[in-house]
Amino acid sequence: MTTRRASGTEAIERVRSGDARGLPVFAKDDDAAAGAATPRILIVEDDFLVALELQAGLTRAGFDVVGVAMSADEAITLAQSEQPALAIVDVRLAGKRDGVDAAIELFRNHGIRSIFATAHADPETRARAQPAAPHAWLAKPYSTSRLIPLIRDALSAGK
Repeated sequence: MTTRRASGTEAIERVRSGDARGLPVFAKDDDAAAGAATPRILIVEDDFLVALELQAGLTRAGFDVVGVAMSADEAITLAQSEQPALAIVDVRLAGKRDGVDAAIELFRNHGIRSIFATAHADPETRARAQPAAPHAWLAKPYSTSRLIPLIRDALSAGK
């Protein structure tokens, strides 16, 4: 059985529609290819280019990106169906609810903790996010090389 790869245009449309599941942007690292359990990550980010770059970096590092949510409601829906181990969350999202709302609901209802990757990490926002028990905060702009160790630490803490 052969698997058809999504074209670049198809991949972009799937990410825009919030259904980026299973889009291999780069080959996974050797550990993931060898059959090791692949950690499942949900991206909650409404900036298309940031989400696409983040998805590529996480996939390249061997993580399974279960989807990209551009709103809090999309994040909750994806979490229910895909059951990720961790969410990478921006505070500002499309829609009426923000990433703090999404992270709190993800934690309370699904036990999914978050890493906030955002330009909005003021003391009031951090205080509002405390009920989500975030693993970490990473200020934008950031590189995936700074995010990957935070993800691995968060996943190790959850075991």
